[in-house]
Amino acid sequence: MAANALTTPTNAPLADARRLQGRVAVVTGAAQGLGEALAHRLGREGAHVVVADIADDRAAAVAEAIARAYGVRTLWTHTDVTDPQQTEAMVDRAVEELGGLDIAVSNAGILFSDAITDFDPDRWRKVIDVNLVGYFHVARAAARVMIAQRRGVIIQINSKSGKRGSYKNSAYAASKFGGIGLTQSLALELAEYGVRVNAICPGNLLDSPLWVDSLYDQYAKKWGITKEEVRAKYLGQVPLGRGCTYDDVANALVFLASDEASYMTGQAVNVTGGQEMH
Repeated sequence: MAANALTTPTNAPLADARRLQGRVAVVTGAAQGLGEALAHRLGREGAHVVVADIADDRAAAVAEAIARAYGVRTLWTHTDVTDPQQTEAMVDRAVEELGGLDIAVSNAGILFSDAITDFDPDRWRKVIDVNLVGYFHVARAAARVMIAQRRGVIIQINSKSGKRGSYKNSAYAASKFGGIGLTQSLALELAEYGVRVNAICPGNLLDSPLWVDSLYDQYAKKWGITKEEVRAKYLGQVPLGRGCTYDDVANALVFLASDEASYMTGQAVNVTGGQEMH
């Protein structure tokens, strides 16, 4: 399939919920995991969706699946959020092919953890470049269109680690703390244009590929315990007694993207089962 291919559905079933009917959304890091789930939910709510990622084949498949499932138009595009030219091109394609841009979801992110004395500076900087500078690039490209329209919503997928320091996880926490500062600053700057900017701070997505394929192993080795003990440790920190799910995050996303949240901007909304309360 050619790069930036547009998918138009045929005979796709209507979704049961359409709170974002006809709006255009871009989601970065949308080829897998949480980003894929958020892109699907936006499509289910009636939005036309740009699936942006560096994994081209997977992004194309996700875009096709969303169009087929929900009867919306989709576009996939190769987007490395650390490259401002690519984020500008992503937004340009959304406007040219789908007619505008109403919702920009900055979801792409990475996580490397280590003790500060062992942390390779290049790996530390890479986390900042993707999670924080990448968010800036996405928001900057989106704001250019949204200011002209005098409407739009920018949402960053942040983390509970944006609210509280994270043990041997300084790069990630620093990137997410910075993301909340950027969210608040952009909310102040863009309010006069009718553009809202918010962040969502999920708790631990304990059944996600990031945890199952990577973090359980990493933490088990660091702490000298089993993967099952790692999971139990994290569950024990949550008052509601379970991990965060993709649906939990998607529910908050749809609300913040909708007109129901028209009086909310500059917020970093916790979705943590009570683990984080400020």
